[in-house]
Amino acid sequence: MSKRPLQVAVIGAGPAGIYASDILSKSDIDVQVDLYEKLPAPYGLVRYGVAPDHPRIKAIINALYNVLQRGDIRLVGNVEIGKDLTFEELHEHYDAILLSTGADRDRPFNIPGADLPEVYGAADFVYWYDGHPDYPRTWPLEAKEVAVFGVGNVALDVARILAKHPDDLMSTEIPENVEQGLRQNPITDVHVFGRRGPAQVKFTPMELRELGQVPDVDIVVYPEDFDYDEGSEQAMDESKMTRQVVEQLTNYAFQDEEDLTASRRIHIHMLQAPAEILGEGKVEGVRMERMELQGDGSVKGTGEFLDYPVQAVYRAVGYYSSPIPGAPFDVKRGIVPNIEGRVTDNEGNIVNGMYATGWIKRGPVGLIGSTKSDAQETIGHMIEDFEAGRLHATTDAVGWDSVKPILDERAVRYTDWQGWERLSAFERELGEAQGRERIKVVERETMTAISRGEEHDGKLY
Repeated sequence: MSKRPLQVAVIGAGPAGIYASDILSKSDIDVQVDLYEKLPAPYGLVRYGVAPDHPRIKAIINALYNVLQRGDIRLVGNVEIGKDLTFEELHEHYDAILLSTGADRDRPFNIPGADLPEVYGAADFVYWYDGHPDYPRTWPLEAKEVAVFGVGNVALDVARILAKHPDDLMSTEIPENVEQGLRQNPITDVHVFGRRGPAQVKFTPMELRELGQVPDVDIVVYPEDFDYDEGSEQAMDESKMTRQVVEQLTNYAFQDEEDLTASRRIHIHMLQAPAEILGEGKVEGVRMERMELQGDGSVKGTGEFLDYPVQAVYRAVGYYSSPIPGAPFDVKRGIVPNIEGRVTDNEGNIVNGMYATGWIKRGPVGLIGSTKSDAQETIGHMIEDFEAGRLHATTDAVGWDSVKPILDERAVRYTDWQGWERLSAFERELGEAQGRERIKVVERETMTAISRGEEHDGKLY
C-alpha cells in the first residue's frame, strides 16, 4: 500500500498563506495543500488592505494568481475556522496546520479623548474604501480638517484617499458605494503626525513621491519640524531609502509657498506626539506634545504643547492580529507564540503539527519580501518535522475528502478556485462597462452566489 501524501491545511489566503503554500507544494515531499479562507475572495490584505490607487497591487496579485491557478493548491473560500469548522476538527483531519491569518485590526490606542465617536481606526477605514464585505457600506466623511496619527505607509494611504478628489480614483476598482461616499467628502486639510524625526518615519520613498503627484493636493512640511541627531545621521548613512525619504521631505519643506495653490492640503508634522484628543462629546481638535531627539534617534517630550483644530482623527499606529479560537495566542504581542514558525503553547512548549507564518508569526512589520523569507523558514521546519516522522493526523479520515462532508452537513456555502475565477470575471465585466479594469463586488451574499454559480439579486454593495 503506497504511502499517502502529507495533508496540510493553511488558514488564510493572503500573501503569507499563498507564498507558504507555493513553497510547500514545490518541495520534494508528496503533499496536498488545502488553503482555507474566510472570505469568498483570496489575496487578503493585498485586496482589502492596500489603497486602490497603488500601481504595484496588480503585479502582486498577478504573482499570487499565478500560484493558485496552477491547480495543485486547493482553495476553500467562505469558510471561517472557529465558526464553520472548529480548529480542533481541522487539527484532527490534517497532519499539519499552518496559520497565516495576518494582522487584521488596529492596534489598541489609548490617550484621553480616544473614545470620542469621530476617532477611527485606519484599518476600518481601509476596509471600507477597499470594499471588504464584512465592514459597513457607508463612512462618515463630514470633517473638513482631519488628523492622522502615524507615519507608515498606511497613514499615507489614509491621508491620500481622504485628500484625493474622487474623479482621480475612477480608474481604480473602488466600489460604487465608496465613490458615492467620497463625493460627499468636504475635506480641506489632513494633518499627518509622527512622534520622531524625518529620519525615523516609515514611509517608503516611492509612497512619498507619489503623494506629491496627486492633482489639486499640496504637500506641506514645516522646516521647524526638522531635526537630526547622531542616530538620524547614522540611519541615513546606513539606508539609501531613509536618505531618499529625508531628501523628499526636505524638498517639500522648502518649496515656494506661492506654488501652494491647491484646494486640499496634506500637512506632515514630525517630532509631535499625540497627548489628547480634544472635544466635548465630539472631536474638536488634537493636542500634540513637541518631542526632541535624544542622540540615538529616540525622542522624549519637551512639555511644549500645540493644539490643532480637527473634526476627526484616524489612528494608523499599526495592525494587530485576531486570535483563532482553539489556537494559542499571545495577547500582549498580538501574535501566535512560536519559535521560528513552530507554534508553542503558553508555557513555551512546541505544539506538534502547528505552524505560523507572516504577520501572525512575527507581528505587522515588513513588506512582501519579508513574507517570502518568513515562509521559507517555517516551511523548512515543517519539512524537517515530516521527515522525522512527527506529523500525522489523529484520524484515518484525512484532508479535504474528510472535511467536505462536515461542511456539507452544516450547509456551509464554501467556494473554490473556479468560483473565484467566476467572481473575478464578473467584476471585470462591471469595470469594462465603465472603461475600468474591474469594479469590486462588496456584498458578501452576492460574492458567494456568483462564486457558486447560484442565482443572485444583483446587489453589489
